[in-house]
Amino acid sequence: MRISTTIFLTDETITPVRLARELEQRGFAGLYLPEHTHIPTERTTPYPAAGDELPPEYGRTLDPFVALGQASAVTERLLLGTGVTLVTEHDPIALAKQVATLDHLSGGRFTLGVGFGWNKEEAADHGVEWATRRELSRERMRVMRALWAPEPTAYEGEFGVSVRASYAYPKPAGGAPRVLLGGAAGPKLFGHITEYGDGWMPIGGRGLTQSMPVLQEAWQAAGRDPKSLQVVPYGVLPNPGKLAHYAELGCEEVVLQLPPGEEDEVLRVLDEYAQYL
Repeated sequence: MRISTTIFLTDETITPVRLARELEQRGFAGLYLPEHTHIPTERTTPYPAAGDELPPEYGRTLDPFVALGQASAVTERLLLGTGVTLVTEHDPIALAKQVATLDHLSGGRFTLGVGFGWNKEEAADHGVEWATRRELSRERMRVMRALWAPEPTAYEGEFGVSVRASYAYPKPAGGAPRVLLGGAAGPKLFGHITEYGDGWMPIGGRGLTQSMPVLQEAWQAAGRDPKSLQVVPYGVLPNPGKLAHYAELGCEEVVLQLPPGEEDEVLRVLDEYAQYL
């Protein structure tokens, strides 16, 4: 099982270049970065971790595509990904270009993690209607796939999201990047995964014993190859039993959570995680 990592990289943490080099040298498989464009101060949306104040790093995150571009330039094998990209907060034509460029320049190492968000105020500043954000995200993904297609392809959706048949290069290295969706288990999420994803990124990996068979059934009912489904537990605080359980369930990759700290702290945790490689 591949052991990857995720971290809230900020203006106060270890740098992307230093971390990426250390990860590759130590034998870790990948680096995934989260995204928040901003955190409105007059926030009423509760932080998903019940009872806790929103950690300050949420409002200080580096742009994941810029940071991953730096990581790509100083590594050769390290997988690169977002965990997750808030697709509805982007112009899909511009985002398709960013994704394709990063995947092309990295030699096909990029994974697009797709999420629907939890912060209503952040989404509202981007003009997102909260109730239909999942459907909007799906349509923007369709625009992106049209631009990644080998031949000029048009798409027109129901939410004013469209693109003319266009020349759009570079293409992602493999035609399209791996797409993993984040979110809580349920019919709506699993429907989106089977429609336009390659798999699921469950936060923390809780409840997989019950959820994975349901997703596998939906995957096969949609006519997808059973062997192609990828489930990648994300933001995991590891222990040997937990990782062994994921391996037994058929997970081929797990993403461990690193602290949003300075260089010494992060490298110390990497030393602790080395036992799982």
